[in-house]
Amino acid sequence: MSIKENKAVIRRAYDLMNRGDLTGFFHLLAPEYTEHFTDRDMPLKQAKDSNTDFFTAFPDAHATIDDMVAEGDKVAVRETWTGTHRGEYMGIAATRKKINITNTLIVRIAGGKWAELWGTADELRLMRQLGAIPKM
Repeated sequence: MSIKENKAVIRRAYDLMNRGDLTGFFHLLAPEYTEHFTDRDMPLKQAKDSNTDFFTAFPDAHATIDDMVAEGDKVAVRETWTGTHRGEYMGIAATRKKINITNTLIVRIAGGKWAELWGTADELRLMRQLGAIPKM
């Protein structure tokens, strides 16, 4: 696929997530899909469960693509997520607090689907915004 087509796959995924269409988003994930983070790797089922948990806890979650750069079969994205904490997430009961976090990720596209993701999530800032960790 071309760089332009790979970027379109990314934009389509964000559109689906922003509309709350996780089923549509999950159809864009390849069967071998794996998410790689600094402290864990998540195969497809675990990634689906994690995303479902996030969107259940933050039903109004919305992502903005701040930057997107592509080369070959990889697309790098800097994203900002906003939302309201309305359900349990990572062991924290709903706080009704607003979140605003920025993450970076690189997605490998294969056959028009997300095949792999390497990400750095702003979990520390998220936990501070939810009141689980004191602000410094």
